[in-house]
Amino acid sequence: MSKGIVVLAQNSDTENYIDQAIVLAQSVRLTNPDIPVSIITDDEVEDKDLFENIIPIPWGDLADGKSWKVENRWKVFHASPYKETLVLDTDMIFLENIDHWWNFFENYDLYFTSNVKTYRQEVVRSDYYRKTFTSNNLPNIYTGMYYFKHCEFTHNFFAYLEMIMRNWDQFYDIFLQKERPQHLSVDVCAAITCNLLDCTSKVTNSKIVSPTFTHMKAHVQEWKTPRNKWLDYISPYLDNDCCLKIGNHLQHGIFHYTEKDFLNHTDAKEKYRRLLNNE
Repeated sequence: MSKGIVVLAQNSDTENYIDQAIVLAQSVRLTNPDIPVSIITDDEVEDKDLFENIIPIPWGDLADGKSWKVENRWKVFHASPYKETLVLDTDMIFLENIDHWWNFFENYDLYFTSNVKTYRQEVVRSDYYRKTFTSNNLPNIYTGMYYFKHCEFTHNFFAYLEMIMRNWDQFYDIFLQKERPQHLSVDVCAAITCNLLDCTSKVTNSKIVSPTFTHMKAHVQEWKTPRNKWLDYISPYLDNDCCLKIGNHLQHGIFHYTEKDFLNHTDAKEKYRRLLNNE
């Protein structure tokens, strides 16, 4: 296939990422039925028919025994079966058709969004979770959703990303003089790669607000009394047609819910199943 979506999903002791990937694939089938979805995993997958390909994690599991399960993320480039790939975190759902995005992506070999939105569709301005980026002059890119073509440039980018992720603590020592995180971050490693290769202008545009996604991290919503969990502050409502409201705000595009309890709060998996089966 020439175009498709790929997710990497590995269950941990506390998170069922496979279930999240299933709901993501359900939402894609409902809103973007012509876009195939493939999953990279070594875990058992229910609802296999939702995925065009179930791809084993290549070259062993670097995340074995880890809780965040991000160590294999650089492998998506090598494992994707598509000429053009849109990569997503598992804890996302599609709420509308994004076919027109491919026309935008044609201008890039690799593209990361630099601007995400609140549930009120306002561009996020807070750096509450991103002080590493502002303090160390890193490009403000997000790897929760990104696009790439298979070409020499992206092959080189992901070769460097692999090197940096495998040796992240050493690269943090070099590139992060302030606000250094204590764990491996794909966003941070990808931003370091951009600086190392001096390619930021080739892979993002900070003036563009679409393609993007709604990012539901609680402290970027600019509430007067923010909570650590957004679900403690405001309620989601997913109707039987799988239209989503957060408070009184109808949601659009791609919704990054970030908190696993969202699926239970909305009964999303069952609602998508009934809708797709015309029940």
